[in-house]
Amino acid sequence: MNPTQAHDKTPTELREAALHWLLISDPIMKADGVRTMAQQFNDGQIALASAPFLQPDRALPGRPARPLMVSPREVERRSMRTVEGRAAMIHALAHIEFNAINLALDAIWRFADMPDAYYADWLNVAAEESLHFSLLREHMESLGFAYGDFDAHNSLWDMVEKTTDDVLARMALVPRTMEARGLDASPQMRAKLAQAGDPQAAAILDIILRDEIGHVAVGNHWFNWLCVQRGLEPLATYAALARQHKAPTPRGPFNLAARLAAGFTQPELAALERSANGDLHDAGRQQAGH
Repeated sequence: MNPTQAHDKTPTELREAALHWLLISDPIMKADGVRTMAQQFNDGQIALASAPFLQPDRALPGRPARPLMVSPREVERRSMRTVEGRAAMIHALAHIEFNAINLALDAIWRFADMPDAYYADWLNVAAEESLHFSLLREHMESLGFAYGDFDAHNSLWDMVEKTTDDVLARMALVPRTMEARGLDASPQMRAKLAQAGDPQAAAILDIILRDEIGHVAVGNHWFNWLCVQRGLEPLATYAALARQHKAPTPRGPFNLAARLAAGFTQPELAALERSANGDLHDAGRQQAGH
């Protein structure tokens, strides 16, 4: 499918359109199309309506044949003192952003009967992730490399697949767990790129961190909203969902300022720091009365 065909066939209902772009495998086409979809939604050309039952006609998500997916332990580490090493780190970040486009689109199409603001929030997230991917891809190309030139892992999308049955689990374990880890890692990665003599990459990470605080805040908002709707205590509920879905235990150091800005509460941050010592699940059991 060429870019013109992809745009011509875009549905005019938001959740259907999100599924359409989720299925597109070409990363440049997907990133450009998602930003166009967001603009069309803002202009009233795409509407949020009662979409019919949605069912993808092929495996999700759409992605290119490369990069090759390997386990996280098999992703080769390279010296940041070389152009190739810097390109490999930028590639890893670009792959995270590409997956983040997909997870935002999946959050839109998969979960029906949420408030209109939920879909608008995740559409904005998808558009910003598309911009992040494009900035990283273009910078990587200026270094002589392309998206797909290095191996990558699929941990972020793996958690998306584990949480397909419940929007509460999705909000708890994807934006608030997997993506929030990016808030913690960003300062160190930025420092490494700056020290390696790549101020442009460091500037891109500044943009990404600024926006990712908002993305994690979206997850926090809708997680807490759902807890209120279901009469659940957030801290104990999060701990239970983390156990149920075998979510990775976050490790420090934590970017507490960014996490506060993203809407984490002080009790949650205290539990997070305890989790570095293996105590989060115990705390959750105590709050749940187990």
